[in-house]
Amino acid sequence: MLLKKVFTVVGARPQFVKLAPVARAFQGKFDHVIAHTGQHYDDAMSNVFFQDLALPDPRYNLGVGSGSHAMQTASMMTGLEGLMIKEQPDVVVVFGDTNSTLAGALVAAKLNIPVAHIESGLRSFNRSMPEEINRILVDRVSQFLFCPTETSVKNLTNDGMGNNVHHVGDVMLDALMMYRHLVENHASILDRSAVRRKGYYLATIHRASNTEDSSRLTAILEVLAALDAPVIFPVHPRTLGVMKSHTLASKPWRNITFIDPVGYLDMLALQLNARKVVTDSGGVQKEAYMLGTPCVTLRNETEWVETLENGWNVLVGIQQDAIIKAVKSPSPLGLTRQHYGDGRASEKIASTLLAHFG
Repeated sequence: MLLKKVFTVVGARPQFVKLAPVARAFQGKFDHVIAHTGQHYDDAMSNVFFQDLALPDPRYNLGVGSGSHAMQTASMMTGLEGLMIKEQPDVVVVFGDTNSTLAGALVAAKLNIPVAHIESGLRSFNRSMPEEINRILVDRVSQFLFCPTETSVKNLTNDGMGNNVHHVGDVMLDALMMYRHLVENHASILDRSAVRRKGYYLATIHRASNTEDSSRLTAILEVLAALDAPVIFPVHPRTLGVMKSHTLASKPWRNITFIDPVGYLDMLALQLNARKVVTDSGGVQKEAYMLGTPCVTLRNETEWVETLENGWNVLVGIQQDAIIKAVKSPSPLGLTRQHYGDGRASEKIASTLLAHFG
């Protein structure tokens, strides 16, 4: 059977970035249907990425929006089921570890449509993280396990899923290599933020474990305000909601400049030119490593263990003394290594799917 149609599910901003090189690799090879769940729906979290990256418009947008994990995932599944029945794709592609990923994979599996999981095999080994549950479940129902690293291949082997594993590299590296030449044109974000190259820290805090507890978020903001250089902080809508509800948004946080969420190219420019990045985001950890910017991660574990090599990424939880010590520590020893492939992961994914279907 020839591969005629691929149905790709996206819904959150990291998935829009990953979609860019994959959509380019798929172009002209088969009918590529893109369905946007609407998990991220704010212009700054969705539309700006499609504009920045010149992505093809989704054929469908479910407009699910926010909600509890159960409500959001159920709404996505209900909408996606009808679309997959209508489109009858040969394979369904999902990215990463969001609720959109889980919904797309479960619906496809129930309809006996093969699932291709891009960024398969990642593990933080912390099952209190919703993303960890999503990763494990999606890997279990997928027929194509596209792994970004050697570590992710080993994780699947250890879980008894060594078959159908393909070590292709990381599609986020593909995207970075596609767009890095444009980043200099977005250096104006530094002027707009009134900072100079390597003269500021970049902070991103959005994970529920760090934002839903206002005292925890307050502790993070206090330590950022005490750092020895300005902090640029693009504020995630979830984080902003907590700040407003607990009057944190109206406090004068010395050193911190809060800005709206930014597009992909502006974010790359901010990461590339920062002295260090302080984050709880998995994707930002990895991008900082790829760009050669040291990172301090406000978590106790990471699914991107390669970034810890030579001190390029340091896990500190939210202990204030540990954060300050890590931020003030000397630059990492040694260069970053290419753990994430050669920038051709998307092409390898397309070739693997085409070869499988003859």
